[in-house]
Amino acid sequence: MIAIRSKREIDAMARTGSIIGSLFPRLAEQVRPGIATAELDRFCAAHIAEHEGATSAFKGLYGFPGSVCTSVNEEIVHGVPSPSRILRTGDIVSVDVGVRLDGWCADSAWTFAVGEVSEPVQDLLTTTRRALDAAVKAASPGNYVGDIGAAVMRVARGTSFKIAENLVGHGIGRAVHEEPQVPNVGRAGGGPRLRPGMVIAIEPMLTASTTKIRTLDDDWTVVSADGGMSAHFEHTVAITARGPRILTRLENPGPRSYLSRLCNSRTAGVVP
Repeated sequence: MIAIRSKREIDAMARTGSIIGSLFPRLAEQVRPGIATAELDRFCAAHIAEHEGATSAFKGLYGFPGSVCTSVNEEIVHGVPSPSRILRTGDIVSVDVGVRLDGWCADSAWTFAVGEVSEPVQDLLTTTRRALDAAVKAASPGNYVGDIGAAVMRVARGTSFKIAENLVGHGIGRAVHEEPQVPNVGRAGGGPRLRPGMVIAIEPMLTASTTKIRTLDDDWTVVSADGGMSAHFEHTVAITARGPRILTRLENPGPRSYLSRLCNSRTAGVVP
């Protein structure tokens, strides 16, 4: 069953989302060569704990051991933070953060460059971020879930990048994962109709060269099957009568920061 939330409930989810929105600009300063992904996990956990009543929505979820997911290079999603996974110049790392506050969840991910990255890798980041912008714009009342996937496909089409198969976004609210599933491939006009009050996590995941994925022996980390780089960006978005409302919008990314270069905070049709 797809839940329909009131404005008051959406505002409560926005308060949860703002914790993540304020985290990522701070986290960008921590992502550097020589840092372990376990240190990034501790930093995120400490930021969440600074907000009274807030907890990680991921720690312990289905048995996940970390407060956040840290997925490096070919790792697409669900990477487990580790003291032995050290970031190096040219790497990229997706940090996926879920927060719960007053019973409401929010979920967002950002892929960070570690130092200078190659031009093809930067293109992958930029294209995946564009796919998120297009997908959010498509999340308008009267459209359909299929329009979101179709928007991701339009951005990926004509590039060398591929959409990771069988990985989807989802509804979100009292639980991290609710109905409906939000695939990154779709047919315009297909799937459930988007109605005001729906809240969904939209999360395009692109790889350098393959749609195929596999799961590592830790039973968590999902990687591109050919070992190629992957990127992942995600927002929690409410469908409103005025259009899509991003509940995890980045706060104060800085005019010249890495985040601001990839962040299109004025996407047409997106409600602040």
